[in-house]
Amino acid sequence: MRVDKWLSAVNVVKRRTVATDMLKSGVVSVNGIVAKASKNVAVGDIVTIAYLKGSKSYKVLQIPTTKTVPKTQKDAFVEELDGE
Repeated sequence: MRVDKWLSAVNVVKRRTVATDMLKSGVVSVNGIVAKASKNVAVGDIVTIAYLKGSKSYKVLQIPTTKTVPKTQKDAFVEELDGE
């Protein structure tokens, strides 16, 4: 699954357009490498978002098969790691 779709599907960001803008700005990296929107994520990858007040990292636990995941099931798909 593309990283922009994944960020939106697992409710890390509210909309896919926001995820795409973040990727174009170069603030999203996958496994330590700055990613483009078309980059595919796999189970076990670490996705890091560099915000102005620090960064947050997320571990891919599962790839969703639907367009969005209910917020109550978010923990089954993504694990928030300690910020860097």
